[in-house]
Amino acid sequence: MAPQDAVQGWDEDANAEAYEAFTRAHPMYEATSRDLAGRAQLSYADLVVDLCGGAGATARAILDLVPDRARVVSVDNAAAMQRAGRRTLTDARLTWVTAPAEHLAEHVPASGVDAVVCNSAIWKTDTAAVFAAVSRVLRPGGRFAFNIGGGFAGVRHPDEEAVRTGPSLNALIRHAAARIYGRISLSTAGESPFKLPLETVTEQLAATGLAVVDTEVIAQHSTMAEKKAWLSIPVFALPEGDLTHAQRMRILDAAYARTTPDSPTVTSWLVVVAQRPEATE
Repeated sequence: MAPQDAVQGWDEDANAEAYEAFTRAHPMYEATSRDLAGRAQLSYADLVVDLCGGAGATARAILDLVPDRARVVSVDNAAAMQRAGRRTLTDARLTWVTAPAEHLAEHVPASGVDAVVCNSAIWKTDTAAVFAAVSRVLRPGGRFAFNIGGGFAGVRHPDEEAVRTGPSLNALIRHAAARIYGRISLSTAGESPFKLPLETVTEQLAATGLAVVDTEVIAQHSTMAEKKAWLSIPVFALPEGDLTHAQRMRILDAAYARTTPDSPTVTSWLVVVAQRPEATE
């Protein structure tokens, strides 16, 4: 099952607008979207699904790679996110569908999709149900490319330790929270009890007839400044608990003041590419 709180806040305009603005101002989601879209082999695609597409960062990457004739369907269950995306992403090839990822098969033709791409969101779904839906809609030979944050997958790229020169911003936030408000939250972004290791993913995919054809642990290089901007989005703000957003921003500012804005940070991702087997005679 998906985490109970996985989608809380995503259908609120404040979160959606802040998230969409972040995707345009910072390269993190553009880079991960382009990575996945490239692995999905879209050069000859006619129909591609952007699953859990949010405000359209991944749809942009897909639209850059598919032929002019192709159609892209962006599926997300948060109408606020799609409203934010529609204001800046207008392309006649793109259709927005407001629906849970688990209901994908109700909105696109069975065995008619060339590829499904899901960036930074598969952990928020009931993965067994989503994988089954993806299997139903993919054509034989169609690809499913998605990624899982290193904290959820239980993986870490070597670069993550190699570039570290001091405490992480998350650790500094916990210390600032204790200093300012007398509390420490052990719940931080990317450190979730809802683990999704490759073994579980592979088993769930196989149960639906999808085979893993490629995996890789990649490093997304960023800066403290970009990390701070990401943590300023209300839905990501730390620490969790009964604090207002203004209080969380006070904590974030105090923590960030102990860093160097351009100091490097690294986020690890497990990238998975699965495929529906080719039809046999």
